[in-house]
Amino acid sequence: MMFQDEARFGRISDPRHCWAPKGIRPNVCAQMVREYTYAYAAVSPLDGIMDSLILPEVNAQMMSFFLAEVASRHPEEFILMFLDNAGWHITKNLNVPDNMGLVWLPPYSPECNPAEHIWEEVREKYFPNLVFQNLDAVEDTLVYALASLENNPKLVASLTGFSWIVCNYMNAT
Repeated sequence: MMFQDEARFGRISDPRHCWAPKGIRPNVCAQMVREYTYAYAAVSPLDGIMDSLILPEVNAQMMSFFLAEVASRHPEEFILMFLDNAGWHITKNLNVPDNMGLVWLPPYSPECNPAEHIWEEVREKYFPNLVFQNLDAVEDTLVYALASLENNPKLVASLTGFSWIVCNYMNAT
């Protein structure tokens, strides 16, 4: 069982709160350059396994590529993939691998998708108040962040292991 989501990362900065001594107001750089890349991730809240890719767009072709990659990383398993109702998830042009079944989460309910917590972690820990010189620098930071999470299943499980998922799974087995 995996939950999938994608997020946009780019050169438009998103100023975040930061600590400063009382009476001091920190200066934070900001920029308004509209260049983006997209991170795709699928997480298993039960064991913290995470698969991710960085792709240039969000559409049915890229989504099909991502699903094929996840399926190839787990060839001996049948993956029940939970997704939101994005247009590229529900199109007839989506190619779903044979060892995967898709289940859609309720519309307009990102709080039901534990993969959303991956993006919060990445933005908070790896992208706070940074200005990037180019899109390659964004992608380098994103590669480092996603690789760090993929190599830390315990953290991923703690971020995504919602009680309603873990308890229902344990009761079903």
